[in-house]
Amino acid sequence: MANVVRDPAQDPEAILPDLSKANPLVTFTKQDIAFVYGSKWKQRYFTKVGDDYFPLPAQWDVAHSKWLPYFVKSGTDWWSGLYPADNMKRPTGPLCDGCHSVNYNLRTRTVTEWNVGCERCHGPGSVHVKSPARDTIVNPGRLDPVRASDTCIQCHSQGRPPRDPIEGQHVDWPVGFNMRNHLSDFWQLEEHRLGETSFTHFADGTAHKNRMQGNDFVQSAMYTHGVTCFSCHDPHGTSYDADLLRPPSEMCLQCHGPGSPNGPHAASITEHTHHKAGSEGNECVACHMPRIEQTTPDDFVRSHTFRFITPAMTERSKIPSPCTSCHTEKTITWATQTLEGWSERSPWRMRE
Repeated sequence: MANVVRDPAQDPEAILPDLSKANPLVTFTKQDIAFVYGSKWKQRYFTKVGDDYFPLPAQWDVAHSKWLPYFVKSGTDWWSGLYPADNMKRPTGPLCDGCHSVNYNLRTRTVTEWNVGCERCHGPGSVHVKSPARDTIVNPGRLDPVRASDTCIQCHSQGRPPRDPIEGQHVDWPVGFNMRNHLSDFWQLEEHRLGETSFTHFADGTAHKNRMQGNDFVQSAMYTHGVTCFSCHDPHGTSYDADLLRPPSEMCLQCHGPGSPNGPHAASITEHTHHKAGSEGNECVACHMPRIEQTTPDDFVRSHTFRFITPAMTERSKIPSPCTSCHTEKTITWATQTLEGWSERSPWRMRE
């Protein structure tokens, strides 16, 4: 988190691709790059003009080691039609920097700190610096479940401020929010109408684009029962993918497992999944957190509703099926027939 934004002048290794290799998408040089965002799935580049930063027209696809164009097309975000169709007329201040810095000021275009620093999640810290004590700083882990998860939802969600514009600008982050406030006073999650596929959601309300973990999570049974983002993730970093506290299935099996009231209601995990132990299909996340939310054209992040997407949902609402996403040579009809042959599955639920 603390290294999402880097200045290549201070960190020459920050730029991942070799800019000396010609590519028609890359119309800029290393000297044009003031900041880089990201290093895991994709890396984007920003140039400085005056006091503003602007996105450059190419992004690096880390997983596939290739260049992709970068431009937010009209109709793919709520604000896209409100700005000119030109990256150099879309400053990052109102559109990005509130989440990628501490205390971004729309009027002065200044920050306390570039990056997802401590105060982004813990609120103002000057009193804590003078008097280091438990009561002088917000620890999200000690907040109630709703406010605890709001720590992450403030940036890991699609939404908009309740008033627009702010300071004459259309802003895509919760202006003025810090962890001593209530997020709902500063941010509204993107609305969804059941049965309608929008620029953010599939017809059932599951997200289909990146940075929507919060939109998904607030719909889940986990959220309803007081599970928080910190129940599974450590934002300070771990050795596991997605900063999980443990490997995925170990994480799930702390609360779920054979004999648990939470399910699964089978004698063993393999009997529940109908996949061999150690296989990808035997992982809880394979079916309950499929990779269906697009971050680049060829890369997807996991859903956080924890709902199993049935073949019927795929047929009816065009939501990608976790079955045929893995078994790519098979059809939805095959998936339906296979699941109906699993005796512990409710025949009523498979058709939902």
